[in-house]
Amino acid sequence: MSLSKSASADGATLTIQIKGKFDFNLVQSFRQAYADISEKTAKIVIDLRETDYMDSSALGMLLNMKKTLGTSVDAIQISNCQPQLKKILQISRFDKKFDID
Repeated sequence: MSLSKSASADGATLTIQIKGKFDFNLVQSFRQAYADISEKTAKIVIDLRETDYMDSSALGMLLNMKKTLGTSVDAIQISNCQPQLKKILQISRFDKKFDID
């Protein structure tokens, strides 16, 4: 399991990519990934293309990020979900709080 982040060339989009398991072991690194975002950052993308597992602590981390960032970003998008992860997000009604594709 690992986490990496990258910013777009103009700094408007921050992408956080999670590989493997998205669980309690990533709490610190996930929090640090968005802790020092630029004022130019308008969108955050959580890329789950290589994520094969997500637990309730991952859901909590996503909610905490949304609460922490508040109105400082325009959108938080959860992208490239595997079908089983998308189902977890929908059952948890995260599709009402985040853009999910």
